[in-house]
Amino acid sequence: MLDGRNFHRERLILMDPLSDILTLMRPGGYGFRGLAAGGAWALSFPAAEGLRCFAIETGSCWFRFAEEATPLHLQAGDLVLMAARREVFLFSSASVDPVDAIPLLTSVPPGALATLNGGDECRGIGGFFGFEGAALDSLLAAVPPLLHIRTDATKATLRDGIRRLMRELGAPRPGGALLAGHLAQALLVEALRAHLEEGVAQQGWLAALSVPAMSRALGAMHADVARRWTLRDLAGVAGMSRPSFAAHFRRITGDTPIAYLTRWRMLLAADRLRNSSLTLGEVALMVGYDSESAFGAAFKRATGHSPRAYGRRAGHGGSRMPRGGRHHPDRGASGTGSFIERLDAVPRHSGSVWDGEASE
Repeated sequence: MLDGRNFHRERLILMDPLSDILTLMRPGGYGFRGLAAGGAWALSFPAAEGLRCFAIETGSCWFRFAEEATPLHLQAGDLVLMAARREVFLFSSASVDPVDAIPLLTSVPPGALATLNGGDECRGIGGFFGFEGAALDSLLAAVPPLLHIRTDATKATLRDGIRRLMRELGAPRPGGALLAGHLAQALLVEALRAHLEEGVAQQGWLAALSVPAMSRALGAMHADVARRWTLRDLAGVAGMSRPSFAAHFRRITGDTPIAYLTRWRMLLAADRLRNSSLTLGEVALMVGYDSESAFGAAFKRATGHSPRAYGRRAGHGGSRMPRGGRHHPDRGASGTGSFIERLDAVPRHSGSVWDGEASE
């Protein structure tokens, strides 16, 4: 019979790379509200950590990043997803000065409809996905600045999911909080799947998932992260020669296969050090290192901190961490943010969620 720790490992082995990374991101908050607007209007949405989405149900409006001049026309049925680290505008007229969307949207509860200018010429739903884990930068670096869902079937699926989520938020019932959280995560997975299926992903691990040979190699690494993988092994899984596989993998992901594997191991190890009761030796074995010293050296090369020092910076002491603890890399003076930046090489910026309220 499997004990809790072995069962947890078995569950990880059965997961695919996208599920692995989304799980490590630890989705921790979401917020969805509707908007009915009329006349000439413009709203600004401040930069924040996470992902933001807009779905237009009726009418049309314009979307623009704050630092860009050319807007995108959004019509009924359109859905866009973007990293929330940039300020954005939604508007019907470019001649109107934008106002902060936060006070308007937080004037109604989650799942409810806010009204602007008393009109109903454009109706849509906006949402925000917040995360608490170490792998956020890995996803944001792989997602284009703006992901515009164009496939009719996928748009219909996402709209149906958003409407159901809005109903759960607007009329809470027993078990609603748990169900709403699962619905929010399902929407995110569906949107990322659509991005892959539309074939527009060009670079990064997410783009690699749309290439069968690269996807097989990534899947093998994630399925058995502790294995002593060689370039020959991974090329065999991909069904390619070693030189061809190495060149294709680096062109698509920006990493060598072994560099990708090492970075994933360190992200996984950091999460386990922070959020589980595993000992340092157990974490080392889980990610493919036979000794604590070899693991510690690799961890310090990747992060600039020893595993124990990282544990202390994450708010825990000693080599055994409390199970289930949560830590946000941008909060407090733990210094963990620099660790994430070293792994992902993506700057982090703080901000608040677009609707000012994240629902657990």
